[in-house]
Amino acid sequence: MRRWSPDRGQTEPLVALVAVFAVAVGLATYAGTLSSALPEAERNHARDVLPEVEAAATTNGVVDPATLRSALAAGPDGPSLAVTLSTAGERWHAGPEAPPDAETASTTVSVRVAPGAVRPGRLQVAVWR
Repeated sequence: MRRWSPDRGQTEPLVALVAVFAVAVGLATYAGTLSSALPEAERNHARDVLPEVEAAATTNGVVDPATLRSALAAGPDGPSLAVTLSTAGERWHAGPEAPPDAETASTTVSVRVAPGAVRPGRLQVAVWR
């Protein structure tokens, strides 16, 4: 057969396309089987909500306990949300009491306890359905 034969150019691309198709189908099947065999990771919704609540309650890098009630609006629409702010001697809470099985997350923040007085504190959110 000659190098420029029209038969040679027609069969090789077809075989290559079939091989690429077979590999793609095999990978898709493998990925689908693998994803259904692995356990789903537990997602902590409180960890996702915490940055939004912190941003809503913070002004100039300081959390004012008076803003906790408005920070509840930063939470998700479906689940219930509770926000707790605490320092060494004081505690503020907004929202309903969280059940024992609620997902929680917390972070360290600066808390305005009086005009011109700022103390370290902890902002905690609890999310449940």
